[in-house]
Amino acid sequence: MYNLLKKIFKRDIQVVACSHLVVYLLQLKITFLGTGTSQGVPIITCDCKVCKSVDKKDKRLRSSVLVESESTTLIIDTGPDFRYQMLREGILKLDAVVFTHEHKDHIAGFDDIRGFNWKTKMPMEVYATPNVEEALKRDFHYAFSENKYPGVPSLNLHIIDAKPFHIGDLILTPIKVMHYKLPVFGYRIGDFSYVTDVNFISAEEKRKLFGSKILVISALRQSEHISHFSLAQAIEVAKEVGAEQTYFIHMSHQMGLHEIVQAQLPENMYLSYDRLVVII
Repeated sequence: MYNLLKKIFKRDIQVVACSHLVVYLLQLKITFLGTGTSQGVPIITCDCKVCKSVDKKDKRLRSSVLVESESTTLIIDTGPDFRYQMLREGILKLDAVVFTHEHKDHIAGFDDIRGFNWKTKMPMEVYATPNVEEALKRDFHYAFSENKYPGVPSLNLHIIDAKPFHIGDLILTPIKVMHYKLPVFGYRIGDFSYVTDVNFISAEEKRKLFGSKILVISALRQSEHISHFSLAQAIEVAKEVGAEQTYFIHMSHQMGLHEIVQAQLPENMYLSYDRLVVII
C-alpha cells in the first residue's frame, strides 16, 4: 500500500489511517508546501552546515500547508514562496485561502491567486481575521479599490472570529494562540491540527487540539526564543496534546541538520520537510 501511494503522489508519504481502498485514505491529504521560518533555509549569505547541506530535507521554503478532501482544496497562508509552491506541486484547483496572521512571511504571495482567478473566472474565497484584513488592504490595496485595474487579484473576503466555519465539506475550528503579543489563529480540521508562529497556548485553546491524529506545530530552533516555541517546548505541548503523530514546522537553520535532529526525537514525532505528504 505504501509503495502504491508513493507512486501515485511521486514523493514520500506517511499514512495515519489505513484501508485497502486508496479512495478511503484520501479523507484528508496534507501537503507540506514549506516548513521554514521567515527567511527560509538556506539563508542568504549564511555558510553554516545547515544552509550548506545537500540533504533536500534541509531546504525549507516559508511555511504553508495544502489541505485536500474529496471535494475541497484549501491553503493555509500564502507566503513569499506561494507561486513556486503552486507550480512545483502542479496545483490546478484551489477553493480557498485561509490565513493564520498578518506577518509578511504568511501573506506576501497573495497577489499570485490571480492564476486561479483566471482559470475559474471566479473570485478566490479568502478567510482572515480583522488584523489580516487590514494588512491585505494595506499591502494589496489595488485588489480592494473601487476602480480595479484589469487583472488584479479578485477575492471574496470572509472575516472570521473564534467560531468554527465551513469551507466546502470541511469544518475549520480556529485555535487562538499567541506569537509574543500578536494573536495568531491555528486551525483544527477533523483529525488534523495546524499551529504556526506560537509561544503560548492557553489551557482552553489547547483542549481543542486533544484527540488530533496529526498535530503540526512550530518549533523555531533548539534554544528558546521570545515569540516562538523551541523544539523542547513544542515537544512538551505535543506530549500534553497526545496526538498520534506530531510534525514540527517553521524551523530555522538553527534547528540543526534534519537527519541528526530527527534521530533524537521521541517516538511518533518528526521534523517535517518540504513536499512531505501525510494522509489521514
